[in-house]
Amino acid sequence: MTPALSIGDLSAATGLSAHTLRFYEQENLFVRPVARDGAGRRVYRAEDAQWLVLVTRLRDSGMALAVIAHYAALVREGEGTEKERLGLLREHQQRVQAEMDRLAAGLTAVTRKIDLYERALAGEGALPGGAAGDAVEGAGGGAVNHGVDVAERAWTGLDGECLVPAPPARAGRQLPPDRSRRRTG
Repeated sequence: MTPALSIGDLSAATGLSAHTLRFYEQENLFVRPVARDGAGRRVYRAEDAQWLVLVTRLRDSGMALAVIAHYAALVREGEGTEKERLGLLREHQQRVQAEMDRLAAGLTAVTRKIDLYERALAGEGALPGGAAGDAVEGAGGGAVNHGVDVAERAWTGLDGECLVPAPPARAGRQLPPDRSRRRTG
């Protein structure tokens, strides 16, 4: 028989706080009901720790708690739910891959900007003038300022490659109400 783990033992084994473990139980994220000892204290098994490692990985990769709870319910149901479990994991995999691609594009843009500044500071190139010029880097390594509002188009290099996606359109800064028109008396 597997030795019983207290909530403190499980917390130490998983890195999750006792509060988080109680919350996960409340949200039905465990694959089996959490047992209690004669004094009403929670009793866990080593398998619970292994399951929580997976739950933590799913959470860290952006899976919503409701989706993890649904996945756990499917696991509890057992045989016959494998296709649905697989579909759920494939959907999550696609979301994670899309996020990784988005982050990789952001990292590439930051790396190119770092290279631009390092070359300029080493005397190998010139820094672009102004924020709009800094946003667009040409394919030859030099900066290009096309004189176009960067919020209206994608930022591209001379070769047409999109170096940095255009930022989303924003409504603008909200200003506080004009207090000079305030009524007195």
